[in-house]
Amino acid sequence: MKPISVMVNGLPGNMAALVARRVASDSRFSLIPFSLTGPEIASDVQEISGIRIRLIRPGDRAELIGRLESLRPMLVVDYTHPTAVNDNADFYAENVLHFVMGTTGGDRNRLIETVRKSSISAVIAPNMAKPIVVFQSMMADTAKRFPGVFSGYRLSITESHQKGKADTSGTARAMVGYFNQMGVAFTEADIRMIRDPAVQKEQLGVPEAYIGGHGWHTYTLVSPDGTVTLSFTHNVNGREVYVDGTVDALVFLHRKMEEGVKGQVFSMMDVLSGDGRF
Repeated sequence: MKPISVMVNGLPGNMAALVARRVASDSRFSLIPFSLTGPEIASDVQEISGIRIRLIRPGDRAELIGRLESLRPMLVVDYTHPTAVNDNADFYAENVLHFVMGTTGGDRNRLIETVRKSSISAVIAPNMAKPIVVFQSMMADTAKRFPGVFSGYRLSITESHQKGKADTSGTARAMVGYFNQMGVAFTEADIRMIRDPAVQKEQLGVPEAYIGGHGWHTYTLVSPDGTVTLSFTHNVNGREVYVDGTVDALVFLHRKMEEGVKGQVFSMMDVLSGDGRF
């Protein structure tokens, strides 16, 4: 089978670099030697597994499209920045580039609407880690089956990520919606976001080796009279688990593209239930 051409946007960022290396080393894929990057990035080129990747700033995107024509059909992976999410999605839709959006933040409703009004499809997820996606699916199912079950309970959500993560955890924000359905009064603004390495190490116990790359979440429910406490925790050290999920999302989206599916937004729950691996 011909390898799937993949452009990984967001270099020289950590997640983009990890995904690019995985794509370059996987015989199912062919890494495209271009990557959209931010206007503040000084470098013009980054080498990934012996491949020189040209970094394309926002002002130079128009010239990129001509270079990509010979590489179609292709897929895009986006691990850029929350402030670039919607502009990038517009660019992908306008130029018929099916994409996997691993970047959190931006206007998510607008992001989804952009895809639905276009001739492309996309996998959009607040978390690409398959174990966490399964946990989210469990909570989503519970919220549907038992609406209002925790009415009156108090909720606290704490999320800790590396200092460079600019926005509140997309996973934590998604969980707020599930708890709301279960009757808990809580808003995204109530999430405690921790980015201080000292607090992460000394108070939370994040291992030194993963201060620069982790995702720790704890959700705690307390009954109105304080006699019942429920706590859910999922801690991820490192980034490889997100790379695994991203690769499955690429395979899943490639199948959808070959089937001619357009204007549809898929989640990682769709990817897992649809068996995105081959």
